Amino acid sequence: MIYRAFGAAEAVETGIALAGLAAERGLVLLVGRDVSLAEACGAQGVHLPEKAVAQAALIRTRHPRWILTGAAHGADGLRAAETAALDAAFLSPVFPSRSPSAGAPLGLARFSALATGARVPVYALGGVNTANAASLLGSGAAGLAAVEALESAQA
Repeated sequence: MIYRAFGAAEAVETGIALAGLAAERGLVLLVGRDVSLAEACGAQGVHLPEKAVAQAALIRTRHPRWILTGAAHGADGLRAAETAALDAAFLSPVFPSRSPSAGAPLGLARFSALATGARVPVYALGGVNTANAASLLGSGAAGLAAVEALESAQA
């Protein structure tokens, strides 16, 4: 589970609540980019945006047991994730997504080519939902990640 607080006023309180929920359910909680918030709420690591994966080495020296992941949006992003020795990369968008930050979808063939050639575990993100998740079987994905599909499940 990745908590992206985006500067929310009650980020620490929310993070602590999510850490408790994660512990109860046997999940891992990562915090989006904010090392101080991750420390404050007892997260198991940090998820970095693609432009910040180079910070992983410094974070790793302060928190050697943390899980460090990063976003990647193509071959360059995956190379950066490998160079930074991240534990995993989230490659996106695989499919069309309504996320305001999503670019053109990679498509299944391009995602698969990138994931199978990567030297870091790659999670599929972007437009992943119950209708297309099975198509990722055999794609080289280490796992799936979703935002919109989970939001839809709550509705």
